Amino acid sequence: MSVQITETIWLNQDEVCSLQHVAAVSGLSEADIMDLVETGVLSPVSEHTGSGMFYSECIVVARKARRLRDDFDLNADAVALVLNLLRRVDALESELQALQPAARRSRQPK
Repeated sequence: MSVQITETIWLNQDEVCSLQHVAAVSGLSEADIMDLVETGVLSPVSEHTGSGMFYSECIVVARKARRLRDDFDLNADAVALVLNLLRRVDALESELQALQPAARRSRQPK
């Protein structure tokens, strides 16, 4: 019998990690991550300091970017476009779910 120890991180806007950490766990290079910052896909904690610190939830986006790049052989601009479109689809789906209960109520006979 073997024991495996695993470290977990809660990915949210309370925890902060470095550019190097995001690169290490996402599989992207630091230059790739900075490309995502330049295209607006990722945002550092503070735009003014240039410290290269990110909220840990950026790891999810960076991993998704790496998978898109590798699976579909996309360049940096195409990855940014796809990620922005996916973000917009998620926002529209959330908006639709919020509107559905009101639409059901308005269809019910009074």
